[in-house]
Amino acid sequence: MIMPGDPAQTEPEGCRGIMSAKEDARWLQWVTHQFETIAGEDREINLQEFKTALNVKESFFAERFFSLFDSDGSGTITLQELQEALTLLIHGNPMDKLKFLFQVYDVDGNGSIDADELRTVLQSCLLESAISLSEEKLDQLTLALFESADKDCSGDITFEELRDELQHFPGVMENLTISAAHWLKPPATKRHPARPRSLTSAYWHNHRSQLLCLAAYAGLQVLLFALAASAHRALGISVMVAKGCGQCLNFDCSFIAVLMLRRCLTWLRATWLAQVLPLDRNIQFHQLMGYVVVGLSLVHTVAHVVNFVLQAQSESSPFQFWELLLTTRPGIGWVHGLASPTGVALLLLLLLMFACSSSCIRRSGHFEVFYWTHLSYLPMWLLLILHGPNFWKWLLVPGILFFLEKAVGLAMSRMAALSIVEVNLLPSKVTHLLIKRPPLFNYRPGDYLYLNIPTIARYEWHPFTISSAPEQKDTIWLHIRSEGQWTNRLYESFKASDPVDCDSKRLSRSLRMRRSQRRPQVSEMPPENHQLCNIKCYIDGPYGTPTRRIFASEHAVLIGAGIGITPFASILQSIMYRYQKRKHICPNCQHCWMEGIQDEDMKLHKVDFIWINRDQRSFEWFVSLLTKLEMDQAEEPQEGRFLELHMYMTSALGKNDMKAIGLQMALDLVAKKEKKDSITGLQTRTQPGRPDWSKVFQKVAAEKKGKVQVFFCGSPALAKVLRVHCEQFSFRFFQENF
Repeated sequence: MIMPGDPAQTEPEGCRGIMSAKEDARWLQWVTHQFETIAGEDREINLQEFKTALNVKESFFAERFFSLFDSDGSGTITLQELQEALTLLIHGNPMDKLKFLFQVYDVDGNGSIDADELRTVLQSCLLESAISLSEEKLDQLTLALFESADKDCSGDITFEELRDELQHFPGVMENLTISAAHWLKPPATKRHPARPRSLTSAYWHNHRSQLLCLAAYAGLQVLLFALAASAHRALGISVMVAKGCGQCLNFDCSFIAVLMLRRCLTWLRATWLAQVLPLDRNIQFHQLMGYVVVGLSLVHTVAHVVNFVLQAQSESSPFQFWELLLTTRPGIGWVHGLASPTGVALLLLLLLMFACSSSCIRRSGHFEVFYWTHLSYLPMWLLLILHGPNFWKWLLVPGILFFLEKAVGLAMSRMAALSIVEVNLLPSKVTHLLIKRPPLFNYRPGDYLYLNIPTIARYEWHPFTISSAPEQKDTIWLHIRSEGQWTNRLYESFKASDPVDCDSKRLSRSLRMRRSQRRPQVSEMPPENHQLCNIKCYIDGPYGTPTRRIFASEHAVLIGAGIGITPFASILQSIMYRYQKRKHICPNCQHCWMEGIQDEDMKLHKVDFIWINRDQRSFEWFVSLLTKLEMDQAEEPQEGRFLELHMYMTSALGKNDMKAIGLQMALDLVAKKEKKDSITGLQTRTQPGRPDWSKVFQKVAAEKKGKVQVFFCGSPALAKVLRVHCEQFSFRFFQENF
């Protein structure tokens, strides 16, 4: 079923215009089947069943559609009545659909629409799209649409006047529907499989560094296995396999730690190696190597077990199978015959770590299980040193780097406790923390840090993107969405705490913080759910992300979904600071102009920022920042602006839906008149539904502002969709792990 607000709410393929006889028969068969599923044994649909099937939030539209579908006024809809109504909406021409729409809006059925009827319809449209506006704004929308449509000022909108008003929205009537897509859309026909993504040139363009590293890694594994196996070929096939896997494990169990050296990776991002190595995929490579370690360990163990069975069956062997496997008596190994017992212990520890690393453990509120079991790498390294005679040589360099990084991180994070000086509880359970910035904490836009708050959990550290700009010297901003056990405890603790529970100097400190933030002010804090405090915390970082590449791009497309805006908030604020730094005002005529934006640190020619939110309140997080950015570009011509905003609200129904067309028309009229969007208050109009990515990227490609790089932070499901589109347009795609 297609949900309201889904951009796919168009007519099914093959149903637009005039269907062939075969398609028509297939569609009617499908509608009959769906009707029988909904209607049940009585073979009629009542109002409640109709509401459920139509998937509407507000009963007004369900009742209006039901009354129009129920042609005989019996209080139920038969299969024939349903087929007739749907045939009109599917096969009907734009005029048929317009007449149906007019009847929906003509509540009293007198042949015209007055202002009160239109207000009732628009109020229901707001509820269907989950948009909350004041009564005054609703009146304003109603009057704007009514006055625009009522050309003769008669006080009523006639059918002809509504038709003329809709002429300003070409293409809407042809695609008009009522979101009954599960009725209208027959099963999709099977299509020929597309060309495998891995074989396309665009896929190679976006993944060449990853593929080359994977090939190098696979080649190294084969080489290590072959060398070790050939060196022991005189001892039999089982020993050859065990030794070959063991040599691969020597490398894997030491190098796997290098992939998690965040400070080293952050340093590498500032070098030319960032263009060669897939540093953004370090976690994925770490996970892949973990799977390889588990697989090789199982093969290594089975090969040794086979060898022990053969030895125990030999008449010349004084040891039984269990002695070879579990004791030190056979003297296998370089340290007091510990190879077998340590091998069993290693396998058990590895399987425990592997099981507790699954996503169902990490993302189901049991992060502590993942965290503490993952610390077993320390005893595993010790056991590996005792188990294999050569492992310490492989571990020497990675181990030194690893422990140096841990020591530096521990020293810096615990050097001095910081203070959370201010807390704001924002819509959608988002906690906004303002942390006093330490003197030597230097970071770049889009970086992240690890946060520890002992009062929430003494030993837990969690990563969060820094949402403030580096130019903001006094505080560090974090926006934390409540999605897990720790983040929920954080939100609830501040929600339940006493805002007066602060030190005696809270007003003085707040005054200093607010004055510092006015240079320049980039965000306004809502007065509700606002607390001043002095809570101890520790931070570890900063660490780099793929978004560091943005300022080296020519045309950057920034896509944030929900709270995924946080890395881009820091970047946009940094751009704003740089804009203000380049702004000049003539002392005589007060003329304002801007120097060229490009310099050695920022090569941007154009930035497209796309923010997708589910509901209206989610825009409140950073709307003041975006307002400031629009104001800074107000004096520049539209075609010359290097920053373009695109806002989407997925819960809002689009113009092609009868439950929203009137509202969207009114919103367009008011936005054109006031130069301001009624939903967010921005100059940029908030678009209903989800973006049509093909059209978005076609527009980006047509601008020819330089090489396009797309940066995304949000859900993995949307990342897959964007990656495919980027491959089609040969855009580079970067994703921040979210």
